[in-house]
Amino acid sequence: MKRAILFTFATLITGFMFAAPVAQAQDMKIGFVDPRVILERMPEMRAVQQRLQNFAERKQKEISDAESSLQTEIELYQQKIGVISEEARQKEEERLGEMDLELRQLQNQAQQELQQRRAELMAPLLEQIQNSINEVAGQKNMDYVLNTTTSQGDVIILYVRDEIRDESDITEAVMENLGI
Repeated sequence: MKRAILFTFATLITGFMFAAPVAQAQDMKIGFVDPRVILERMPEMRAVQQRLQNFAERKQKEISDAESSLQTEIELYQQKIGVISEEARQKEEERLGEMDLELRQLQNQAQQELQQRRAELMAPLLEQIQNSINEVAGQKNMDYVLNTTTSQGDVIILYVRDEIRDESDITEAVMENLGI
């Protein structure tokens, strides 16, 4: 008799343990948003893109000037290679190697500066979007809001049942909150 009571009690406790998370999950409100769509529609984004393009063009001009200078120096070296001493040839090749290294460093630095500049210019826009997401999620009593894609554009949310899509997708509500 004791065994039967213990078995029943254990079964009830196990049932409650598994039922509690299911009940909690059913009460959870999960939303999702596509920040890329919001960014594309923000009027400020056009200004950010223009500033980035101007910055990139300035950096590209610096790189092009350095490439032209290196190419000119290589051509001058090739013209005089037959008439200079072995020691002068080695020094000239060393100098050209250093110029080439400086050019590669300039290219890497320009890429890093462009990424840093992009992050600096995008930070205020991303903060606005995050604040709006927080506000909309709070208004809709959501427990979680997921991003629909990764920064590389890969889709994260693969399926949403049609009946809950309008309730769960807060992208439009966030854009309305931002006034776009």
